[in-house]
Amino acid sequence: MAESEPLLSRARGGSGRGCPEGLPARCSVQVGPGAAWKDLCLEQAVVFIEDAIQYRSINHRMDARSMWLYRWYYSDVCQWILSFVIFLILSLAFIETPSSFTSTSDARYRAEPWHPPCGLTESVEALCLLVFTADLAVKSYLVGWAQFRKSLWLLAYFMVLVLSLVDWMVSLSLLCQEPLRLRRLLRPFFLLQNSSMMKKTLKCIRWSLPEMASVVLLLALHLCVFTMFGMLLFTGEKQDDGQDRERLTYFRNLPEALTSLLVLLTTANNPDVMIPAYSKNRSYAIFFIVFTLIGSLFLMNLLTAIIYNQFRGYLLKSVQASLFRKRLGTRAAYEVLSMTAEGQAHPQGAGVKAQDLLQALQKVQVDSTRKQALLEKVRAHGHGLLSANDFQKLFNELDKSVTREHPPLPEYQSPFLQSAQFLFGHRYFDYLGNFIVLANLVSICVFLVLDADILPHNRDDFVLGILNCVFILYYLAEMLLKVFALGPLGYLSYPSNVFDGLLTVILLNFLHKWDRRGNLPSLSGDLESTHDTSTVDLLFREVLEEPTEEELMEKLRHHPHLQWCR
Repeated sequence: MAESEPLLSRARGGSGRGCPEGLPARCSVQVGPGAAWKDLCLEQAVVFIEDAIQYRSINHRMDARSMWLYRWYYSDVCQWILSFVIFLILSLAFIETPSSFTSTSDARYRAEPWHPPCGLTESVEALCLLVFTADLAVKSYLVGWAQFRKSLWLLAYFMVLVLSLVDWMVSLSLLCQEPLRLRRLLRPFFLLQNSSMMKKTLKCIRWSLPEMASVVLLLALHLCVFTMFGMLLFTGEKQDDGQDRERLTYFRNLPEALTSLLVLLTTANNPDVMIPAYSKNRSYAIFFIVFTLIGSLFLMNLLTAIIYNQFRGYLLKSVQASLFRKRLGTRAAYEVLSMTAEGQAHPQGAGVKAQDLLQALQKVQVDSTRKQALLEKVRAHGHGLLSANDFQKLFNELDKSVTREHPPLPEYQSPFLQSAQFLFGHRYFDYLGNFIVLANLVSICVFLVLDADILPHNRDDFVLGILNCVFILYYLAEMLLKVFALGPLGYLSYPSNVFDGLLTVILLNFLHKWDRRGNLPSLSGDLESTHDTSTVDLLFREVLEEPTEEELMEKLRHHPHLQWCR
């Protein structure tokens, strides 16, 4: 029996009408029961699931045309084009006047930089601004006018575009001879507004400033007090010897003394500040010791602790918000899928058909590994109905790590080959390779020390060259033996140092820099344990709070573009 009063409903447009019993009414579309209704619900579920996977907000338009535009906007091609345009407009700084686009940075050999003709960079910039205008228009349309007015980032986006376009027109009207281009200062905003991580970083800094202000004030007071003491202590007597002149240089006046102590506080080139005074009188070391203990070891560590604590708190809050968006997206998908049976809700909100969820998952844009895992879980459930709890548990599979096993080892029939496979595939064989790499490093360091006093054109690197060839031959042999023991795919699936050592030696030969073995990353990567869950989520997994049913439904009830009538 259908509910007599909808649990979730709101009148739209001042009509004052409620939703039909058991049917969700959309403010942007009116579709009756039937196949069209089911297709719309499936498309909405697909978009909600993708929002949940990508931790995106679901507060956007949900009619058929808007959903097509929304999925197209977040497609890989569209996002790649937007990223390229951002890179392009930021790259204009290298060729615009005054240009730094030269073949060399050496002022002695640097030719006159190329100055592009008026209108060339402006045309590229106009194209970029048009793309950003279209980007803003799409975002504004998808979220709606009400949400646009509340979004500070979108409003700032609009203002930056307006100022950039006005400044661009001024440049053309003055034939590119304007003394200042204001829009150059605004270009980093385009990168900022397109990066969620940079937005979170700015919010974190803004959130941390009040707590940091007190410690920064203490640091400023600490610098000012010791600056005055330093000027009184080190500039009292003046002599003509060079050491005193050097000592007085650091505390000659207030700006110089403040700068010197700031350098000492950051421990950058700090001996230069202390040594002249210490050479004059060893008791002056007490001043620098006390300054360093209070400033560097106490106040700076206190500032670091506050920044860490504030950042961790904001990071936890951000991860919690991402978890809520994820759960909200999956719950919204459950709600629309539960209403696809001929346009009527299941009796007493029983749940979602497994077949309907399978149809939705087939259209979801997600990596094949996670999609396959979800599909298998749904098929294992059978053809019954999924409750809200079961539905959520299915998508909890996305939070788990995916472990990939190494490819199977090659199978050899010969006992001799089997023994060789066991020997060369054993971890002790890797230890031998590490020992050879260490011997290579030691030998190079020994020859460098022995030849330290010999001019480069007088060096005889023939012994060193033979030794290096021996190491290269060993690396090649080790690689071949490991491929024999593990197989090509198995060899590439291990974080091997074979390529690392080989590439290091070749690179050292190419650059003629026999200094140390570089720490090059593995070419293949570690496929043994690939975590699809981000490291940040794992850090806070124990302290994250799952959103309650009431919180999710309350948020869905206030969706700006959907009405829920169940």
